Amino acid sequence: MAAPDSLLVRACKGLPVDRTPVWFMRQAGRYMPEYRAIRRRHSLLTICKTPDLAAEVTITAAEILPVDAAIIFADLLLPLEVMGLPLYFSSGEGPVIERPVRDREDIDRLRTDSASDLAYTAEAVSLVARHFGERLPVIGFCGAPFTLASYTIEGGASRHFIHTKQMMYSRPADFDVLLGKLVSVAADYAAQQVAAGADVIQVFDSWVGCLSLEDYRGRVLGRTRELVERIKTTGVPVIYFGTGTCSLLAAMKETGAEVIGLDWRVPLDEGWAKLGDAGGVQGNLDPVVLFAHVSEVQTRAQEILDRAAGRRGHIFNLGHGILPETPVENVKALASYVQEHSPQNAF
Repeated sequence: MAAPDSLLVRACKGLPVDRTPVWFMRQAGRYMPEYRAIRRRHSLLTICKTPDLAAEVTITAAEILPVDAAIIFADLLLPLEVMGLPLYFSSGEGPVIERPVRDREDIDRLRTDSASDLAYTAEAVSLVARHFGERLPVIGFCGAPFTLASYTIEGGASRHFIHTKQMMYSRPADFDVLLGKLVSVAADYAAQQVAAGADVIQVFDSWVGCLSLEDYRGRVLGRTRELVERIKTTGVPVIYFGTGTCSLLAAMKETGAEVIGLDWRVPLDEGWAKLGDAGGVQGNLDPVVLFAHVSEVQTRAQEILDRAAGRRGHIFNLGHGILPETPVENVKALASYVQEHSPQNAF
C-alpha cells in the first residue's frame, strides 16, 4: 500500500477521519479537455494498454480536480480479452464482444491462465503510486462476475439481458461455471493491481440491478462473495458498487465488502439503514446534478453530508460516473465543497 493511512483507506476501514474523503467514478474522462486531447491521438484500448498513457490520464484528473484518491484508468472488460474474447469499441455504442458466449462449449473454451497478460494495468498502477507516494491513495478495480458475464453473453451492453437471464434460468450449472471462470481472472487481475501499489479495490457490478433479490441471492451472490473474499486476502479494503440496487443492498452487504456504493436513487441514510447501519457507504450524488448551477450542486452535496451525519465510513462520490460534457468547474467546486464542509468523523 502506498498510502495506508489516507482518508480513503481509513474511511473504508471505519476509522475516524478529519473530513469525508471524496473522489469520482470516471473522474478521468471525456468531460476533461486534457483527456480529449489524448483521445484524439490514441484509441481507448491503446491508452488502457500503454502504462505511461494510463498513468498520465489518471494522475492528471486527480491533480486537476483535486480529489482524495486516484482511480486507475482502465476498462472493465480488459480481462475478457485474455480469456479469448476479442473486443472493440464501436463509436456511440460502446464495447462489442466479437464472439459472445452462448453455450457450454463457448464457456469451456474460455481461458483462466493468462491474467498475467494484463500486467499493463499493474504497471500503470505502479507509476501512479510512485507519483503520489503517501499523498494520495490509488484505487484499482475489476468487474463483478454478473456484470462481466452479461457483457460476455450479450456481446455488449443490453437493456433487458435476455440471453444472460436465459442462460441463468435454463442452464444454471453452465452459468455458474462461467461466473467461476470470471471470478478466477478478475481476482488475479485485482491482486496484480494491489501488488503494484493499489490501496483499495472497487468491484463494479454495473448491471446487477436488473436482477430480482431472489435471483441475486440464488444465482450471483455466492460467486460475488468469492471474488470479494479473494481480493480481501491481499490486505486491501473492497468497495462494491452497482446501480439500481436498492432492493439488493442487504444481500450485497453479505459479500463481505467493507464499503457498499450507493447510486442516487436511494437517500444515503436510507441506503445505510438497509445495510444495517454497518460498514461503510460510498455515494451518492446524481451525476446530472453537476450540470446545474454550482449553488444547486453545493446544496445537494450538503444534503448528502447531512444524511451521513458525520458517521464513520462515508466516502463522498457520485451515484455513477461523471457524464461527458459535464462542466469541469462544477466537478472542481463539488470536490472543494465536500473537503471544506464535511464534518470530522469522530464517532
